[in-house]
Amino acid sequence: MNSGQTLLINLLIIISILISGVIPQSILISGNRKVAKDDVVYCNSWKFSVEANDAGSWKQVPERCLEFVKNYVTGDQYVSDSGLVAYDSLEFAKTVEIRGDGKDVWIFDIDETLLSNLPYYAEHGFGTEIFNDIAFNQWVDSAECPAIPASLKLYNELRRLGFTIILLTGRDEHQRSSTIKNLLIAGYSGYQSLILREPSDHGKIAEVYKSEKRKELENEGYRIHGNSGDQWSDLFGAPTATRSFKLPNPMYYIA
Repeated sequence: MNSGQTLLINLLIIISILISGVIPQSILISGNRKVAKDDVVYCNSWKFSVEANDAGSWKQVPERCLEFVKNYVTGDQYVSDSGLVAYDSLEFAKTVEIRGDGKDVWIFDIDETLLSNLPYYAEHGFGTEIFNDIAFNQWVDSAECPAIPASLKLYNELRRLGFTIILLTGRDEHQRSSTIKNLLIAGYSGYQSLILREPSDHGKIAEVYKSEKRKELENEGYRIHGNSGDQWSDLFGAPTATRSFKLPNPMYYIA
């Protein structure tokens, strides 16, 4: 290496050091927006906190995490994560001895479990906006939610294995027709029952409401082997399924 090359290398090192002092944060490019690397690190930690239920009750996605959540729920990582949940679910399901009496049950939640509300949330800040129940109910009534591909595949495999499928949702009874229509359009058929909130269930938090419905099913002789949901409140509360499977959802929280 001659003296000219050595001088050039030293100059490049000095320039690199100077730039790192002028720009305190590395940046990533996401679409047309620059996202601070610190935001990516923070939002990854925030997502871990809410998915692990460490964050407890929360109302909206932090504004600084809008692009992060958008990129996650519309990207390959969400597809991979939901696909792995479906894979793990099916691997467990294959170990269950189906008795053939129609009592071996798998429970599914609907929203962000079988059906995706992503088109709605794309228009409402990917969870950064405070939830608007009127606007959301209008969206539900449109019956336009697409299926989550990994969940649809799991659903059909469970039916093939002989499980009785029961859908347990926080949607209200008056949304039965639009929900049935949407499920059919999205490819879901052959479930045994669709349980929605009746007037007597209003005011109950989801965990209480859903655990009460599972208790009613057990009292009727059903054996609840699996339970799939995107909220911990879909899964917590006695009686629980033999195995519960949590799908990813960093856009909203339901107690």
